[in-house]
Amino acid sequence: MRNLGIFIRKYSAFFLFLIFEVFSLVIYVKYNSFQKATFINSANQVTGAWYTRTNDFYTYLSLKETNDSLARENVRLRNQLKSSFYVDTVDKHKVKDTVYKQQYEYLVAKVINNSTNNSNNYLTINIGSKQGIAKGMGVICSQGIVGKVVYVSDHFSVVQSLLHKDSQFSAMLATNKEIGYVEWGDDMDPHKGVMKDVSNNALPKLGEWVVTSGYSLFPEGIPIGKVSNLRTRTGGYSLNMEITFAVDFGKLQFVDVVNNKFANEQADLEAQRKKNE
Repeated sequence: MRNLGIFIRKYSAFFLFLIFEVFSLVIYVKYNSFQKATFINSANQVTGAWYTRTNDFYTYLSLKETNDSLARENVRLRNQLKSSFYVDTVDKHKVKDTVYKQQYEYLVAKVINNSTNNSNNYLTINIGSKQGIAKGMGVICSQGIVGKVVYVSDHFSVVQSLLHKDSQFSAMLATNKEIGYVEWGDDMDPHKGVMKDVSNNALPKLGEWVVTSGYSLFPEGIPIGKVSNLRTRTGGYSLNMEITFAVDFGKLQFVDVVNNKFANEQADLEAQRKKNE
């Protein structure tokens, strides 16, 4: 307290000057309309800038919650898409009885590990068998297809990326529905792939979308990429087309695992057919 008293006495003139300066400024602004308006406008600008920066800071801190919410909403909407349902239609005496049964179900997951620069690339997601994930399920994101589940534990799953030498998925040209299959390109460019064995009568166009055919793990119409180059396979019986992938695999954060509820039934029936051949 003694030191505080000494400090105040030593600088008393300075503190008194500050008090009178603030008091005079208050009177000057309060009783002069122009200065008052200028002060209020300046104060509003400063306050607005402070609020904007504060809001930006809190928005940044809440990005994780926002992304989680958007991913959950994306899955909810995918589950309501018409392509997620199987239409069981029966004509009986000119009476059409249509029943919609959900065929595809989607589960949101966060990518916790990923690679893009190897000859065989995988990603790890944060859900497993406890959440309903099983080997062989397809994986997509908001831009297009990602790969398929190959290993599953209780709480995690490993996905074989489309950027893998053994990854092949049934595909079709979006315009004329010509069927082929898509795999990763030989040059190991993470942005490029090849669509193979398309009919020579297809007449594809540069920039045309390539999408899933519905013959494999995914519902029909999920984007894979766009045709970026055309070249004829040796012999000329079919076409190979270079495509640019729709998905940027280096930026994956959230994915959706596709559960085809009829997959086991279809696999069992096809296996029975092969056994009897």
